[in-house]
Amino acid sequence: MVEKLKFDKNGLIPAIIQDHKTQKVLTLCYMNKESLARSLTEGKVYVFRRSKKRIMLKGETSGNIQVIKEIFVDCENNSLLFRVEQKKAACHAGYFTCYYRKIDKDGSEKVVEKRVFDPKDVYNG
Repeated sequence: MVEKLKFDKNGLIPAIIQDHKTQKVLTLCYMNKESLARSLTEGKVYVFRRSKKRIMLKGETSGNIQVIKEIFVDCENNSLLFRVEQKKAACHAGYFTCYYRKIDKDGSEKVVEKRVFDPKDVYNG
């Protein structure tokens, strides 16, 4: 199946990461062929960090890794959905999900999740 996947011109494919218990979407990341292969082999989510131009284990700094439970591919073979067991939190801002803010109809923003950890304690300030 992997050979059918459609990576973009930069060699990347979007991957939605979802908690398998709560069904909350945790984050959207990108993978290249190597990070996908490592994810499949090791059973943990590896991503391609575009800002750092390198492959990284999701949670390698914080210890909040994502253990893969299921993987789905969309109908056009151009995006992936990973259902994972999230260790502690997915968001570097300290929340379980990166989608912890809601935008109301009037355009205002409101935090709707509780912070799970203090990022200063994890990322050294």
